[in-house]
Amino acid sequence: MKEGVERLRQLVEQWSPEDLLRWAFVTFGGYVEIASGFGPEGVVLIDIARKVQPAFRIFTLDTDFLFPETYRLMEQIEKRYEMKVEKLTSALTPEDQERSYGPALWGRDPDACCNLRKVEPLRKKLSELRAWVTSIRREQTPARAGALKVEWDAKFHLVKINPLADWTTGKVWRYIHDHDLPYNALHDRGYPSIGCTHCTRSVQPGEDARAGRWSGFNKTECGLHTSEQPSGLIATIEPAPSQSTGARCLPWPNKRTLQAGGTTWFISATQRTSGSRWR
Repeated sequence: MKEGVERLRQLVEQWSPEDLLRWAFVTFGGYVEIASGFGPEGVVLIDIARKVQPAFRIFTLDTDFLFPETYRLMEQIEKRYEMKVEKLTSALTPEDQERSYGPALWGRDPDACCNLRKVEPLRKKLSELRAWVTSIRREQTPARAGALKVEWDAKFHLVKINPLADWTTGKVWRYIHDHDLPYNALHDRGYPSIGCTHCTRSVQPGEDARAGRWSGFNKTECGLHTSEQPSGLIATIEPAPSQSTGARCLPWPNKRTLQAGGTTWFISATQRTSGSRWR
C-alpha cells in the first residue's frame, strides 16, 4: 500500500495544471472553487482554468485595505473572462475593528489583523466546499516549499489543489507575456508581492521578493497556507473497492475519488497518526 501511495503521489506530480484542474472540476463538481489574490500566478491560473472549464467559481479575500490597482485588475479579469469574482469580507468593518481592537491593528499585531480579515472569512467559505484550488508555488516562501499538487488541508479540513506548485517565477511571467494577460500595475513599480496597503511596500534591489510584506515583522505568511499540526486530520489514500467508479464524487461520507494509474483511489479524512501528509 505504501508503495502504491508513493506511485500515486509521483503520478499526480507529473500532471499538468490542465490535468489537475480537469480532475478537480470532474471530481468535486460544484464543491470546488478557485481562490485568487490576483498575483501573477493567480492570473495565470484563471486563464488556464478558463480553457479547461468555461464556467467555474472564483473568490478572493477583500480585506477592505487592498490597493486601487488590485481592484482595477479584478475588474479587468471580470470583463476579460465575463465572470464575477466573489469578494469575501471580514465580519468586522474597518471601523468595527478599530473600535474593538484599537487603531492600526496591522501595525501592532499583523497576525491578529490577518486572522480577522483573511483567515476567518476563508474558513467560513471553505466550510461549504470539499476542495479548493490555489495558485501558491513552492519557491515563494519556506512554508510553501513542501506544497504538494494535491494534498489534504488539515487547517481547513478539505482537499487542497495547487496546480502551479512547481512553476518558477520566470515561467509564470513568460506565460503572462506570451498570452498577453493583464497584471497588477504595481509589479512594474517594485512590488513583486502585493497584499494590503498598510502591510506592503516596494522592495529594493537585492531584497527577497516578499521583503515588502509585513516589513519589520518576522512574518512572511498571512495564515492561509500555514499548517496546523495539532488539528488531527490528514488524508488517507486507499484503493476503492470498484474499478468502475471513475473520477467523480462518490456517495460515501467523507470520501472522494481520484483516478490514477489505472486504479480508482479513495481520498478521505482520518485522524492524524504521524507527521506525514499522506498515510
